[in-house]
Amino acid sequence: MAAFGLYTHIQSNRRRSIALLIGLFVLVYVMLYAGALLAEALMGDASLDYLLRAAFRDFLVALPFATIGTLVWIAIAYKFHQAMIDALTGGHEVTRQEEPRLYNLLENLCISRGITMPKLKIVDQDALNAFATGLNDKQYSISVTRGLVEALDDAELEAVLGHELTHIRNGDVRMLVIAVVIAGVVSFFGEMVFRIFFRSGWRLGGGGGRRSSSNGKGSGGAIIAIIIAVALIVLSWVLSTVIRFALSRQREYLADAGAVELTKHPDAMISALRKIEGRGELERANSAVMEMCLDNPRSGFADLFATHPSIDARVAALVKFAGGHDPGPLALPVPGDDAQAAGESDGNTTMPGPWGSRPDPASPPSSDKPFLPDQPPVAPNESAPQDGPWGRPRPPGP
Repeated sequence: MAAFGLYTHIQSNRRRSIALLIGLFVLVYVMLYAGALLAEALMGDASLDYLLRAAFRDFLVALPFATIGTLVWIAIAYKFHQAMIDALTGGHEVTRQEEPRLYNLLENLCISRGITMPKLKIVDQDALNAFATGLNDKQYSISVTRGLVEALDDAELEAVLGHELTHIRNGDVRMLVIAVVIAGVVSFFGEMVFRIFFRSGWRLGGGGGRRSSSNGKGSGGAIIAIIIAVALIVLSWVLSTVIRFALSRQREYLADAGAVELTKHPDAMISALRKIEGRGELERANSAVMEMCLDNPRSGFADLFATHPSIDARVAALVKFAGGHDPGPLALPVPGDDAQAAGESDGNTTMPGPWGSRPDPASPPSSDKPFLPDQPPVAPNESAPQDGPWGRPRPPGP
């Protein structure tokens, strides 16, 4: 179905995301069958047909346990995923009294669209980044790094908050958290199977010769079964990673557009992206957390494996569709440079004031008076007496 406009793109993206998540859940069962096939092959050689049927029987027996285990995994992640993310990034919740500027910007955006305000958190790192997390209105939170708050002005910071708020409005955060959880199940199960496989030392026939000759013992089917099982595990592992990338990658354009819709300021979103560019790497954050961030500077060997579109591509989309202007890569000012430049510009004879610079009382007065005319606007009449500041006073009445 073709999508036209922002909201239909959001609906289309949601349908694709649901399909991808269903595919992720199917991958769990593919891994389960591959593990069963690998276990059967390691128990002794037999015909491939026998091993496939035996693995399917094992799969049916293990299916309820795998489903329950996956649901328990999801339940644990549902309850504690935010605590785990905060433990990795060092984020902590802040109030209006602690961060009035940031809190008011987010509150105004929520009020303008009638959105329940998420929790606001600060990550005490110098990196420039932000991310949203949560699975429902009670859990949603937006985390912003300290470096981002200090580097961006109000308009740029509002655009970043609008970007993350759009992720929440569009359901991106919920989908991504679930995808990361399910992909984590796939990764954990795949690692467990490989550990069991390699610890077995590739030994065949370890089942004490339980295969009978009628089952095709010695036919070499175990080797083929192992190859099939390993291929299924690797394929599931790779597909789960690619699906996670797709969930993150395609949503950034919509979140940028949503931020412009909220703030009506495309240039602020562009300048924020340019300042964040290449400065968003969070310490101790794993790949799953970085995929949730506004910018993920990590990339693979090809553009296919990049979790986010490049900043250039996102800026180009805002310029083309939102009418913004690209200033190009921006350099952040070094702290202290502005004050030093102000002090050196006039020989350290100025002091900063609320409306600019004022003369230092301790410095000698300057003879240069750029705001005073050389001659008074009206030449005085030297013949007239000057008894007062406005001329001769009126003589007193009788």
